[in-house]
Amino acid sequence: MNTPQKVPVSILTGFLGSGKTTLLNRILSEEHGKRIAVIENEYGEVGIDQALVIDADEEVFEMSNGCICCTVRGDLIRVLGNLMKRRDKFDYVLVETTGLADPGPVAQTFFMDDEIRAEFSLDGIVTLVDAAHIEQQLGRSDESTEQVAFADVLVLNKTDLVSDEALDRLEARLRDMNRMARVVRSERANVPVDTVLNLGAFDLDQVLERRPTFLEPEYPFEWTGVYALDTGRYELGLADGPDPAMSLVVVSGQGTDDAALRESAEWCVRRYAEPADLVRPGEKIPVGKHVNLPLDSPGRKSFFLEVDTPARVGLYTQHTAEEFDLQLTNAEGAPIGPEVERTWVAQHEHDDEVGSMAIELDGDVDPEKLNAWLGELLRERGVDIFRMKGFISIAGESRRFVFQGVHMLFDGQPDRPWGDSPRRNQLVFIGRNLDEQSMRQGFEACLS
Repeated sequence: MNTPQKVPVSILTGFLGSGKTTLLNRILSEEHGKRIAVIENEYGEVGIDQALVIDADEEVFEMSNGCICCTVRGDLIRVLGNLMKRRDKFDYVLVETTGLADPGPVAQTFFMDDEIRAEFSLDGIVTLVDAAHIEQQLGRSDESTEQVAFADVLVLNKTDLVSDEALDRLEARLRDMNRMARVVRSERANVPVDTVLNLGAFDLDQVLERRPTFLEPEYPFEWTGVYALDTGRYELGLADGPDPAMSLVVVSGQGTDDAALRESAEWCVRRYAEPADLVRPGEKIPVGKHVNLPLDSPGRKSFFLEVDTPARVGLYTQHTAEEFDLQLTNAEGAPIGPEVERTWVAQHEHDDEVGSMAIELDGDVDPEKLNAWLGELLRERGVDIFRMKGFISIAGESRRFVFQGVHMLFDGQPDRPWGDSPRRNQLVFIGRNLDEQSMRQGFEACLS
């Protein structure tokens, strides 16, 4: 009996505005004989990128929960698991990450989970580089550096915007950062498909040689305590801490050795990728669910666990127990300490100044007012606006207007007709210290 061949997966990454969606559309529009399933992640509450992907027979799956690096393994495992059930409909997978993602945790997914490793193989990591802006991005963003470092292929894009001398210097710098990657120059992401697909390029041994900690995953939780509990009701007390809430998952039947803890940790990764159930003070915490405990009012809060049969119970908490003076007590009020404690490599710290905002408004826009507003916005804040994209309903125009921008550069053009779709303006901005109220008011003033 022949063993089914693993499905190759390419990760398409690159900082905001580098041309990932342009390359994706190029791949989907060419005659390459592959049936491709696309998995996209977006940063922000309004999904734009999926609507920018051309109409094609390929299937597009979108994850819009924000940061693909923090919950990526749980999200990807869930989506890939659904894809396994439709194995006859595709033979290649493309994962397009948000421009603010470190591709390392994305790649880990294909080695850390047994089911995923059995069905899929990581073919390569393709990083698009914006030749016009990468110098300033490398100086301000750890993610852009990681994207270059992990690449099997570096697509040096937008070469028409930079002089030949500057391109040579930039390519030399990229090669110093990653001597293993192939560098391909392009305009508008126009590269042959065979330079980015079917690479067979990702070499785990080489990655481990360069980065021995690669298979030490980041987790969306920081601490585990394992408690031996008899049948009964227990109180979980939390004091004020550095966060107005605490997320956790309670695991019943928890083992205490390293293998058991890691197995449960991987199981909890999937739970943390699910929306959290809100459990208020005085309520019972369900077992096996991702829950959020609000701690935004002053004073110590109490939540409850009910144990039906004696068992070891593991608490997988977003923060360490010490930060919130976490205590578990029995019905008599006696404190119970954990048999085993374990801290994990927590997810990375985000740049609190970087965020996204979305504007969604019905109505038609006056193009002259829009041009004036955008011109002023880019002159004053263009350096801090990493990325902008969306659709605009122009007065008197039957087609939707698609625009994309990176820093001071802006590009827009009419797209397909609105047809029966509602004429709704949708804009997303990603950047540093965005003044949401002012920007929203500025766009509203452009309505005709």
